[in-house]
Amino acid sequence: MDGETASRLADLFGVLASETRLRLLHALERESELSPSTLAERLGMKVQAVSNQLQHLAARGMVSARRNGNAVLYRVEDPCIAALLDRGWCLAEDAPHD
Repeated sequence: MDGETASRLADLFGVLASETRLRLLHALERESELSPSTLAERLGMKVQAVSNQLQHLAARGMVSARRNGNAVLYRVEDPCIAALLDRGWCLAEDAPHD
């Protein structure tokens, strides 16, 4: 792996190194499309905090949004997200716990 590829991968893992973003991606993967207010309710967060995190994910191309009347619905855009979450879950389950 060359330095540029390693840097891009480290940046990607940096985006994913957030419990909130992982929970958002997981919720969206399970439900296909959700509004920021629904996500906020399910995660026990404020809508503004969820919207900010969704913007980070959208900037990386991981999620996208569409308007449905007045509502904005988010969905996972990158098909690699499901596999990445599954692999991460597998690694976390196999890791020793403190």
